[in-house]
Amino acid sequence: MNASDPAPPAPAMTPPRDRTRRWATLAAFLFLPAAAAAGVLTLASERASRCLTYGERCAPGLPGWLFGWSAALGAVALVVAVAAPAVRIRRAALAVQLLAECTALLVILSHA
Repeated sequence: MNASDPAPPAPAMTPPRDRTRRWATLAAFLFLPAAAAAGVLTLASERASRCLTYGERCAPGLPGWLFGWSAALGAVALVVAVAAPAVRIRRAALAVQLLAECTALLVILSHA
């Protein structure tokens, strides 16, 4: 005879929390201070200060439309990352958002 107690039922597996919405919102809020810091770093360079003061050595940098398109793409990706019902879509949108924001920051830094 087996007098031992039956094994307790296994605890229900809860799926891991998806934090892509939180990360997308945080990345969007941190983009503005990062852009301001990149602008200050750009203006602190010798080339930019010489361009502002004397109008010499003004380099065009990357085209301005690249900043506009990458900022707009980042905003659209933020909306998709927050509103999409599927986790895979939210993660892909977060990756696109981060890439677009990094591109926009590099455009700002390229004017140095």
